[in-house]
Amino acid sequence: MVITELLERNARLYGDETALVELSPTEERDNAVTWREASLIESARPDAPYRRALSWRDFDRRANRFANLLLSRGMEREAKVGILMTNCLEWLPVYFGILKAGCVAVPLNFRYSAEEIKYCLELADVEALVFGPEFIGRIDTIQERLSQIKMYFFVGRDKPAYAEDCFRLMSFCSSSAPPVALEETDRAAIYFSSGTTGFPKAILHNHRALLSSCETEQQHHGQTRGDVFLCIPPLYHTGAKMHWFGSLLSGSRAVLLRGVKPEWILRAVTEEKCTIVWLLVPWAQDLLDAIDSGKVNLDNYLLDQWRLMHIGAQPVPPSLIKRWKQVFPSHQYDTNYGLSESIGPGCVHLGVENIHKVGAIGIPGYHWEVRIVDEQWNAVPRGEIGELAVKGPGVMLCYYKNKTATDEILKDGWLYTGDMARMDEDGFIFLVDRKKDVVISGGENIYPVQIEDHLRKYDKVKDAAVIGLPEPRLGEIAAAIIEVKKGVACTEEEINAFCKELPRYKRPRKIIFDCVPRNPTGKIEKPALREKYCHGRLVEAQICG
Repeated sequence: MVITELLERNARLYGDETALVELSPTEERDNAVTWREASLIESARPDAPYRRALSWRDFDRRANRFANLLLSRGMEREAKVGILMTNCLEWLPVYFGILKAGCVAVPLNFRYSAEEIKYCLELADVEALVFGPEFIGRIDTIQERLSQIKMYFFVGRDKPAYAEDCFRLMSFCSSSAPPVALEETDRAAIYFSSGTTGFPKAILHNHRALLSSCETEQQHHGQTRGDVFLCIPPLYHTGAKMHWFGSLLSGSRAVLLRGVKPEWILRAVTEEKCTIVWLLVPWAQDLLDAIDSGKVNLDNYLLDQWRLMHIGAQPVPPSLIKRWKQVFPSHQYDTNYGLSESIGPGCVHLGVENIHKVGAIGIPGYHWEVRIVDEQWNAVPRGEIGELAVKGPGVMLCYYKNKTATDEILKDGWLYTGDMARMDEDGFIFLVDRKKDVVISGGENIYPVQIEDHLRKYDKVKDAAVIGLPEPRLGEIAAAIIEVKKGVACTEEEINAFCKELPRYKRPRKIIFDCVPRNPTGKIEKPALREKYCHGRLVEAQICG
């Protein structure tokens, strides 16, 4: 079986039932694309203008139409098709249309700059790109330099001249399943990761990996036909989509919420009768703070059916879960560990029955194995620290076009995560540190080298280093240690102004003026910086001689 068969099964068995709901509780709804505009809509809720819905039958038909569009344009088997859209009702039908055509889906981080988009499109050999109105400016600047892109499909109003109206073209295509036979071993999707160099790597997965994530998620969280999953994180990320795969397997409804305000989350849970919500640490923190401050009154919402809250993408403070259980004592809780290289969440998970072990990332996930090893890849005794390695059906095929990087982390079917961990006497795994220097802030990876390279371009800066500092809400924030040139005065305001050229999420949240220590080989001694600054001994201004 392949994952597209689950969609076809749901369309056959539950055709008239709602599969997906999109909620746009902000002004974004004024620019939202509707299926009605494309003359394709078959179901809607006229009484809720910020709400759009799609049945399982319509979902499958739209996926078929997009697949047939790709085939009509000569897209061959395993051709790469990029997706650059924010969360919307159109996202998943496009994704499944790519799979149904036998092509490879390539979701792109919508926070990427124009040059990062170009880099990833070229790295993955993308031949067609589906994009939304939010990205016109970025695509405009690189479109003429993307010689390998054969076609641009635009989802929205006022398309640029070089693109075609995706839904107008789809309206001329058959809604029947395309004549493409798929196998579990066929290539299915490319996701992007990155190391401390900041250069993304293209992670290639087959259909078996996608199907395994459905099974893992459903086994961990027990989705049934009566569950309703609230999805807030971006669908380009393996985490959000693979958690939704549990709903796909169970044939249950999912809600895409375009916004993260606490009152929007609670309203969505109330109106849509959501039973499962996946949050990032900052959103859970914001929700609790809103309740504590009185900004949100739980008496105004109907939340009895909400049974499970789970968190992933970053370390979870045990104090946060203690607070959560005080406010929501009946909730089940789980945390999930995974990498894009392991098809997202679930290779390790805490388990709803193990809340007494909060602080651990958990035990091996469904059909997964784990081990903790030393530098020679030998298992270390329990309690000792080593590198976490995982093995299971969701391990990537390879880093696309990068055999050297693949060989560094894939050995005999084991994926070496780069995370340092230990296992306690009960078999629960605790993360200790990361080999990589990636800063994870609010669930997003921030790559220090990119910021450091930018900072060194400022004419007053001699050297720069970026590390992560603990922060209760975001998990970590990026802190920049700035070594200014001798005899030069520099202010925090100047550095912040210079960093406005960076995407907002990459801008350092803390500026520290100090020397940047380097070892004899020229490498920045980041462990020393973390030891110095993670304990509050911040040097506000120091000029190195």
